[in-house]
Amino acid sequence: MNTAAAPRPARPIRLYHHPLSGHVHRVELFLALLDLPYEIVPIDVFKRETREPAFLSINPFGQVPVIADGELTLADSNAILVYLAKRYDATRRWMPDDAVGAARVQRWFSIAAGPLAAGPASARVAMLVGGAPALPQVRDSHRLFGLMDAQLASSPFLAGAAPTLADVSLYSYTAHAPEGGVSLEPYPRVREWLSRIEALPRFKGMQRSRVPEPVDAAALSA
Repeated sequence: MNTAAAPRPARPIRLYHHPLSGHVHRVELFLALLDLPYEIVPIDVFKRETREPAFLSINPFGQVPVIADGELTLADSNAILVYLAKRYDATRRWMPDDAVGAARVQRWFSIAAGPLAAGPASARVAMLVGGAPALPQVRDSHRLFGLMDAQLASSPFLAGAAPTLADVSLYSYTAHAPEGGVSLEPYPRVREWLSRIEALPRFKGMQRSRVPEPVDAAALSA
C-alpha cells in the first residue's frame, strides 16, 4: 500500500449541493471520509436553480453535484469520486490501481447509474415530489437489494474485504430506500453493510425525509 502523504487542496473544494440528493451525498460523504476541506454552494433543485444560466455555465446538463477544485470544475457524482480518489487518496484504497480491483469498483458504478438509479432512487424521488413510486420501481429495488444481500454473504463490502468507491456510490440511495416505500427489513446483510459504512471514521449522513408505509409486497408480482 502507498504510504506517501496525501496531497491537500490549496483551498476548500466547492460542492454545489442539495441536501436531499443522494448523488450529492455520495460526493459529500467521500469528501468527509478523505477529511478534505470543502464548502457548500446551495442549489435548490425544486426551484429549478439548476436550469438558470449561471448554473448551466458550469454544468450544461443541469444536474448536481458539481465540484470546483482550484481551476477544475467537474460534474457527475461517479466521475467526481474517481477524481477525488486519484487526486487525494495516496493509499489507493478507495479506487484500486490493479485491474481486478478497478474493474470490481467500475461494475458497481454501473449498478449505481443503472438499477440503483432506476429503482430505489426513482422510488424515493416519486415520494419526495408528493406522488407514489410505480410498482416496477419498487420491484426492481427489491431485486437489486436481494442481489446485494447475496453478494455481501461472501465479503463485508461490495467489492471485497475493505470499503471502496463501490460502497460510497451505493450507500446513499440504499440507506434512504425506505423513504421511497422500499423496506430493507428482508435484507439483513445489506443492513449490516450500511452499519459498517456508518461506523467508518468521519462518516457523514444525509438529511432524511419522511418514511412512508412500505409498498405492499404482495403487489410486487403485478
